[in-house]
Amino acid sequence: MFSRKRGGPKHVRPTDAPPSAALERSLAADDEAPPPTSGPWDAEHAPEGVERLDLGSLLIPAIEGVEVRVQANPDGAVEQIVLVDGESALQLGVFAAPRSEGIWNEVRDEIAQAMATDGVVPREVAGKYGIELTARVNTPEGPADVRFVGVDGPRWMVRALYQGAAAADPSREGALGEVLAGLVVIRDAEARPVREALPLRLPKEMTDQAAAQAAAQAEQGANGRPA
Repeated sequence: MFSRKRGGPKHVRPTDAPPSAALERSLAADDEAPPPTSGPWDAEHAPEGVERLDLGSLLIPAIEGVEVRVQANPDGAVEQIVLVDGESALQLGVFAAPRSEGIWNEVRDEIAQAMATDGVVPREVAGKYGIELTARVNTPEGPADVRFVGVDGPRWMVRALYQGAAAADPSREGALGEVLAGLVVIRDAEARPVREALPLRLPKEMTDQAAAQAAAQAEQGANGRPA
């Protein structure tokens, strides 16, 4: 849904959503930029002393009660990140963007057009980080609420997809909202096409644990093999 393009006029103007705090700080001169008060953070401004799960380009704060589900390929590259807290879930993605301008307005418009093509009627609502997109979609389990949130930063954009209770009612974000506000984006110096997913990887301890489990299962299978 993120990468699909559709024709037709755009119903959102860049002026409809002001730059996020992260992007605004990157555009201001160093002596004029106000101190950051909240995230998602660019690595340059991230608070210290916070326990975080290191996934490469994205550091996720450890919040009690939040389950982190990571799907990775055999090489350890992360393909999907979903956080679960009670009746709510939060899917995260981080993408390359220009330094001088945000891309969430354009991305949000494309998501809305893709939804409309599928017969879904999305709504734009004002949220903590600017304009959000909400809708009720059909799933194999029945109708479900979704809410897209975008945060533009210096050379990156975080796309967050709330599902469940937090999608239907933003006041129920709870711990998942804390996670989003505490994210840290580490943008490497490599030139990347706009919207390319920034590289994510499993922490070394998780890959080591997975390798040890695989080796143990292989050994157990060999020992249990009939002669």
